[in-house]
Amino acid sequence: MTNFPYKIIGFDLDGTLLDTSPELTASVNYTLAKAGRPALTMAEVKPMVGLGAKHMLTVGLEKSGGVDDMLIDEYLPILLDHYGENLGSGSPPFDGLDRFMDRCDEMGIIMAVVTNKYERFAVKLLNEIGMIDRFACIIGGDTMGKGMSKPHRAPIDEMISRCGGTVGETPAAFIGDSIYDVMAAHNAGIPAVAVSFGFLHQPVESLGADAIIDHYDELFDTLRAIAARI
Repeated sequence: MTNFPYKIIGFDLDGTLLDTSPELTASVNYTLAKAGRPALTMAEVKPMVGLGAKHMLTVGLEKSGGVDDMLIDEYLPILLDHYGENLGSGSPPFDGLDRFMDRCDEMGIIMAVVTNKYERFAVKLLNEIGMIDRFACIIGGDTMGKGMSKPHRAPIDEMISRCGGTVGETPAAFIGDSIYDVMAAHNAGIPAVAVSFGFLHQPVESLGADAIIDHYDELFDTLRAIAARI
């Protein structure tokens, strides 16, 4: 183990580790077609990602002709079924991620995923693309129970514990692309790095992260710089 300042690094999934927008767009448009609605572009779907499938469907229906609770109840299972059946069909990792993860492995740094995606979907997706073994644990939006997903600190604390660390003692950092990611990390007392290439719902500078990266090749130096000023 080197003297790198963090022993555990956690990642959000959609828009942070993987560009899941191609397969999410396919599932949204499959569902909209079932509802007799026009398809959306990937650029239109990207800002809808990251706040859960129900939110994504709600916005998709709003954009394509209107929405009500009955439509959500009818079409959310269709969206989830299609997405679950096609996981891994279009979710490439962001550039530089593999190199970063290889260095983490060499240095003995433990990696984990904390996402608001359902745990079963996150596990299946990472299995399908061959990345599941890179992570010590996968924590989904439903893992900790209702109301305990990000921005709550509970999944971050659970990540640290499952990685063999002690909450409040073991140095950890979290990487994400949303205000929920940053809030969850800060609520748990650890630093957050925001990625500018993610599925942003607001300017990345407004997320309140301890640092911002534009590429994974910047992450090691960025984390060292954060640790040096804490």
